[in-house]
Amino acid sequence: MAKYKLAPTKTNLLKTKRNFAFASEGHSLLEDKREILIAELLNLKERAKKAESEFGQALEAAYGALQQAIVKEGRLSLGELACASNIRYEVNIGSHKVMGVDLPRLNISSSATAPFYFPYRISLAVDEAMAKFRECLNHLALYAQYRVSILRLAREVKKTMRRVNALEKIYLPDYGETISYIEAFLQEQERESFFIQKLIKKKMRGE
Repeated sequence: MAKYKLAPTKTNLLKTKRNFAFASEGHSLLEDKREILIAELLNLKERAKKAESEFGQALEAAYGALQQAIVKEGRLSLGELACASNIRYEVNIGSHKVMGVDLPRLNISSSATAPFYFPYRISLAVDEAMAKFRECLNHLALYAQYRVSILRLAREVKKTMRRVNALEKIYLPDYGETISYIEAFLQEQERESFFIQKLIKKKMRGE
């Protein structure tokens, strides 16, 4: 029995065949999209893993530099220097598309009025600690960029897979079954019409 309840006419047969061809093409495109998204997702997972490792190493180095600065300058002195430092950070968010999915691009910029203290009175360990923590922010931005991109791509992959499955298991089989039903009905009609025409001819010839 046809899944789509249509009158078994030639017009509906042509319409259903067009719908079947359109759904088949959409299915093929969605499969291509799924493969591209999965490839990009796997690539980003590797990058995120590397970025996470680099961020962890940078953070460890920054805290090591901070400990050195504390040893050389003392906590109280560093606290005063922190209050004197006027550094502003901005996160600039851009984006690019992968198969229609918006993926972020993060960039951290800083602005400051230096110097914040008299360089000749302060250990170089303080400058090193500040530089290390600035470096951490860049690693963090890259890691966050990859993580957000992975989440967005994963959602799009799931959505695409649902559509592919719907076409494979519902729409394409239903269209195919409907086409078979209408074709069988029309063929039966043609056979009946042919048989009736033969009977009419026989009667007209007096057979």
